[in-house]
Amino acid sequence: MRVLAAGELNVDLVLSGCDSFPELGREVLAAGMSLTLGSSSAICAAALATLGVPVTFVGRAGCDLWGDLAVSRLHELGVDTAPVIRDANVPTGITVSISSALDRAMVTYLGSIAALTADDIEVERFARAGVTHLHVSSYYLQRGLRPGLRRLFAAAHGAGMTTSLDPGCDPEGKWDRYGILDVLREVDIFFPNAGELRAIAGVEDETEALRRLSTARMVAAKLGPQGAVVFSGGGITRQEALPVEPVDTTGAGDAFNAGFLASWLRDHDTSQALLWGAACGALSTRGVGGTAALPSSGEVDAFLRRA
Repeated sequence: MRVLAAGELNVDLVLSGCDSFPELGREVLAAGMSLTLGSSSAICAAALATLGVPVTFVGRAGCDLWGDLAVSRLHELGVDTAPVIRDANVPTGITVSISSALDRAMVTYLGSIAALTADDIEVERFARAGVTHLHVSSYYLQRGLRPGLRRLFAAAHGAGMTTSLDPGCDPEGKWDRYGILDVLREVDIFFPNAGELRAIAGVEDETEALRRLSTARMVAAKLGPQGAVVFSGGGITRQEALPVEPVDTTGAGDAFNAGFLASWLRDHDTSQALLWGAACGALSTRGVGGTAALPSSGEVDAFLRRA
C-alpha cells in the first residue's frame, strides 16, 4: 500500500485563539501565531505518513523560502518529496488562517498552487513504483490541474489505482457543478464537508445532496459537530463526532481524510473507516496548524479505547 498525493503545496500563517473574526475597520487580537506547512493535499499526506502509510507527494513550489519550508517540513513528517517540482517562475502560495476554537476563516494567495497540471503527474511511473491510491485535494484552487483531472483519475484507474478527491471551498462561489460531477465518475471516495456537499449538489437536504453526488463510488462527508456520514450503494452509514477540546481546527478535515483512507486501504469496512476518520480529525485539533498534532496509529487506538 502506497499513496500518491498530488496537489497544492503552500505555507500557512495561522493566527489562532481569536475571540472573533475581523470586521472592516476593526482590529482583532490573536493569542498565537505560527508559520507552518499548509495545503489540504500536503496535510493529508503528512497525516497518512504519521499513521504509517507510505506516501509520495507531487506538486509545485517556488524556489523561495516558503517553498523550502513547505518541502522540508513535508519531508520531516515522513513523506517522499522527491517528485516535487521547484519552479523559479512562480512564488510559493500562502494561506493566512484566522482561527478560533470553533472555526476559521482563510485568505489565500495562489502562486504555485495553481501551477500544477495533470501532465506533471506520470501515473504509470508511480504505479510501477508501487503506488496503489491517488488522492487530490483543493479542486477549486488547483486551476492548472482541474481541466485534466478526470483524465488523470482515469489513467490512475487504468493503472490499477483507487482514487479520492476533497473538493475544498470555491472562493468564487460558482462550484462548477457540471465539471466536478464529470470528474466524480472517476472518483472512488469523495470527501466534501457539509457546506461543500450542499453547494456542489445544489440542494439543502443532506440525503438528497449525497444522492446527487453519488456518481462517485462513495461519498464520505464531514459534518463537523454532527460527525460524518458515508453514502455508498444507496445506503447511509453515520459516525458521531468524538469528544475533544479543540485548540485549532485547521486541517481537521484533511486528517479525517487520512484516517478514513488509512483504514479503508487496509480493507476495513465503512464503519471502521468512518471511526478512524473521526478520531484522526478530532485528535488533529489539539495543536495550532494542520500538522502540529497529527496522531499516530497508536494514539488513535488509545483514543478510541477511551472514547
